[in-house]
Amino acid sequence: MTVNQATTGAKATVVEARKLGLAFQTNDGPVQALSDVDLAIGKGEFVSFIGPSGCGKTTFLRVIADLEKPTAGTISVNGQTPEQARKARAYGYVFQAPALYPWRTIERNVALPLEIMGVAPDERKERIRRTLELVNLGGFEKKYPWQLSGGMQQRASIARALAFDADLLLMDEPFGALDEIVRDHLNEQLLQLWARTNKTICFVTHSIPEAVYLSTRIVVMSPRPGRVTGVIESTLPQERPLDIRESPEFLAIAARVRDGLRAGHSYEV
Repeated sequence: MTVNQATTGAKATVVEARKLGLAFQTNDGPVQALSDVDLAIGKGEFVSFIGPSGCGKTTFLRVIADLEKPTAGTISVNGQTPEQARKARAYGYVFQAPALYPWRTIERNVALPLEIMGVAPDERKERIRRTLELVNLGGFEKKYPWQLSGGMQQRASIARALAFDADLLLMDEPFGALDEIVRDHLNEQLLQLWARTNKTICFVTHSIPEAVYLSTRIVVMSPRPGRVTGVIESTLPQERPLDIRESPEFLAIAARVRDGLRAGHSYEV
């Protein structure tokens, strides 16, 4: 089955997948995680991926990041292979858990990729200051992860991903383990961060309201083998207060996402 291909209009293409497939080899035989995925993501977009557990959302992000190798089709990141993009440090990756080193202060956690890159101390210090300010963690530089709340730890993880100033940010359900109040607050902050930085963001979520609230487009995926069954454009304004989620326009987009999930036989969201 041919999947729906998203178009990026006049925007420069950051990620482009054509007939992408990935099969894992297991003791019980091959498992098809992704099948025949066509998708283009333009510069400055905020694209969310939604679907049931095991549908290939995270796998697709891992292919972009060169953490998994496709077994069919092609994918490019800024016109390069994922391996070339990884070596060029073309993206930042935010995982489901903050994955901060408990023996390093927040500033030293954020500094880690910069140390690996060999960034000069003065520039490193300035980047750390700037990125911590971006995620509203100025003043917490000397704290350790265990001294911060879960939401603050996740913001520190985002700062670390932003520190080397890649244009592409990959986010794998970063707020899924947080309570609803903290999650709402971080959703607001992430939108503000996106507006200030003009990053291209690929965001995995199981939450329909979160996908609709954050995104310029929502990619709906089917159960395994993961396919793109629909790409829904958002007509919401860029300025989005939380109460926009009660508006008829928001509810109409959410209904389209829900219908897309049902059409793909995806009920476990």
